[in-house]
Amino acid sequence: MTINESSPPEPARCPFGGDSLTRRDTAQPGAAPRADARGVVQVRSFQAARDVLRSEAVTQAGFNAETVNDAGILKRRPVLFTEGEEHHEMRRDTARYFTPAAVATYQPMIAALADHLIGQLAARGEANIDDLSLTLAVQVASQVVGLTSSRLPGLERRVMTFVEHDGNSEPGMSPEKGRLASILDQRHLLAFYLLDVKPAIQARRKQRRDDLISHLLDRDYTDLEILTECLTYGTAGMVTTREFITVATWHLLRAPELRAAYVHGTEKERLDILHEILRVEPVVSTLYRRAQADLTVDGHTVPQGTLLALNLADANTDPAVAGEQAGSVCPARPLPRGVQAPVMAFGDGHHRCPGAFLAIKETDTFLRRLLIWQDLRLVAEPRVTFNEVVKGYELRGLRVALGGS
Repeated sequence: MTINESSPPEPARCPFGGDSLTRRDTAQPGAAPRADARGVVQVRSFQAARDVLRSEAVTQAGFNAETVNDAGILKRRPVLFTEGEEHHEMRRDTARYFTPAAVATYQPMIAALADHLIGQLAARGEANIDDLSLTLAVQVASQVVGLTSSRLPGLERRVMTFVEHDGNSEPGMSPEKGRLASILDQRHLLAFYLLDVKPAIQARRKQRRDDLISHLLDRDYTDLEILTECLTYGTAGMVTTREFITVATWHLLRAPELRAAYVHGTEKERLDILHEILRVEPVVSTLYRRAQADLTVDGHTVPQGTLLALNLADANTDPAVAGEQAGSVCPARPLPRGVQAPVMAFGDGHHRCPGAFLAIKETDTFLRRLLIWQDLRLVAEPRVTFNEVVKGYELRGLRVALGGS
């Protein structure tokens, strides 16, 4: 194996990283809101999506939030499902786990994990990036959440059972489960609780640590409430980061000029590239909100009670915000003042993803170590499917090799 020691490239043209590799529809980005056959209002423009996400007159409706809230079995709902002052207070309390200063403390652990995984790749000669990225994402999220006392190996597999099943997180679309499927769901949840969550709770009752579970215990959360938070924080951080690391690797291996710009770039230049890939390839493509009052969305009246589906892939490629060739990767793309580089890929408003900085730094740490090897090559491109639970793409089988020909 040889390390890439070639001269830094000339400043890259823009766009130079190709178009989306995962997009599955050809709808017009920036189009006006319209209701589909079910009465769900499809929001595709950047400004309309941002207005909805920042509105106090809408509530979280995705990720089965309405089902959990209607059940009424939790005194404290997961932060993902809360609104108003309750939500703001919970976000303030947990923000310290995701600040740049906190991420800096995780950095040695992330770097060591990345080195270990790439060492495995070198020893084997070949590996699937989606397997390596799953291990990395699960291990990092586990440290932040506190799922570090599992009784048996296999946390990655147990986490993935919650998203790799037939289901649909769009409100009103989840199919009725048969008896066997319901029993299996309960068994998966029980296994996750007994093997991963319960041991973590017991360890932190004896001695608190600087992680989310310790914080929840300080707030007198019940085991069921902690389990629910572990599902929302854990699976969100694990599943989405896995897919982003995979899609970023795919883009960089397919576009030699983009890869060279990344490998030889400053930290800011590398993060610009990652943010731009994420803008074009948002892992979660649709967010749902329920109108709690009549709204005006992009000049159209939306009645109270309406379900709004915010298409992030379209909002991110709205020419009104992303400019010309909005569907192409262009790290130097100028954006309007106040618009962040990933645009809507991490959401917006008070429910914006709290782990955005951690996810990007984790990805950069891994890819810096992977892509520096000049003899790294793409063996097989991944299968692209769509997960209706997460409402995002799944990439499986992105195979790479080190050495050989």
